[in-house]
Amino acid sequence: MQLSVTARNLEITPALRSYAEEKLTRLGKYLDQIVTVHVILSVNKHRQTVEVTLRVRDLTIRAEEESDDLYSSIDLVVEKLERQILRYKERIMTHGARGAPRGNRASAETAPPEEEPRVVKTKRFAVKPVPLEEAIMQMNLLGHNFYVFRNSATEEVNVLYRRRDGHYGLIEPEA
Repeated sequence: MQLSVTARNLEITPALRSYAEEKLTRLGKYLDQIVTVHVILSVNKHRQTVEVTLRVRDLTIRAEEESDDLYSSIDLVVEKLERQILRYKERIMTHGARGAPRGNRASAETAPPEEEPRVVKTKRFAVKPVPLEEAIMQMNLLGHNFYVFRNSATEEVNVLYRRRDGHYGLIEPEA
């Protein structure tokens, strides 16, 4: 496993680096195919944020947490990653690698059926070309956290979303 630690607005102490490495190498007990782990530690005023991106073969797992202390932020993000990994592994075990159920068929028949998440609503709407500023205004007027629109500058369908820090993010398709 290749582990890299990056800092923003702070200097990484050896103790902080070793603490992050120790906590994140424990994730190897859940997944042995972790290829890379990228950690970003950042400090902005009173917020101390830890972002972690795991690459596992063809899967990317990402988590972000913030608190008053970087050490507790690391603990929180590791807990979140453990939950995500366990959920991923559970899905693989129940559905199999390619959708085929694994294990004994009789035990699967006697177990109570679990309801899978499904699409419960489909919404269709006309997507007219609008500039980015108008899309931001429309999203705010609607009170939504995201807005799908055709960008008049690129003629591509984009997704505008509100970030936790109050700013906006834009998702654009690659050519």
